[in-house]
Amino acid sequence: MSVKQNRLVIAESAEEFIALAATNITGAINSAIEKTGKCRLALSGGSTPAAIHAHLTQLSSTKSPDWSKVEFLFGDERCVPPDDKDSNFRMAKESLFDPLGAQIQESQIFRVRGEDPDREKAASDYANILTEPIDVMLLGMGEDGHTASLFPGQKVLSEKNKLTAVVNGPKPPPWRITVTPPVIEAAKEIIVLAKGAGKAEVLPKALDENVNIQEIPSGLARRGIWIVDREATASLK
Repeated sequence: MSVKQNRLVIAESAEEFIALAATNITGAINSAIEKTGKCRLALSGGSTPAAIHAHLTQLSSTKSPDWSKVEFLFGDERCVPPDDKDSNFRMAKESLFDPLGAQIQESQIFRVRGEDPDREKAASDYANILTEPIDVMLLGMGEDGHTASLFPGQKVLSEKNKLTAVVNGPKPPPWRITVTPPVIEAAKEIIVLAKGAGKAEVLPKALDENVNIQEIPSGLARRGIWIVDREATASLK
């Protein structure tokens, strides 16, 4: 499959990284709303997005997206209760949903029920929410090249039909529910957030046009906008 070249945006400081990420996310959300009247936004987990969420909630009314037209989804979730410290939903609730307050309604938030004992059913239920393509998908990249909860060497990387999967990852907590490659491939816009020297070795591999998805799953997002800091680009030519 041929894809358009990725767009690399390099930040020179931690503050600029947050600002550039917020600017690109806001632009992508507004573009989707202009086209269809709404935006299906898939959030990323991990520690990086929290500061960006905070920045987004503090934008002036003239720069802020119309949050009432945004549907919030998740690229993956750990199989823990929604109030657990490892929950992606909890991070988003504390850094984005709660600060937005009355600007959004609970009905706009579609979380993964990772705490359900029947993980396969929870994954299947979430797949029903993902039948419509995601307008803006936010993703991160681990030092091992993983994205969402798609880790190197997993069987799910060959999935062509199912939209979600239950996976046992190498990092705690191990059980997770994740979107599959078809969801990422169908996303209308992708924004990848990657910072730190620990990402320097894998970044050139993820951006390589001949990337092996089995080895570097984040290569699935190669066509997207990549917001990175200077440390992460140390190995780029």
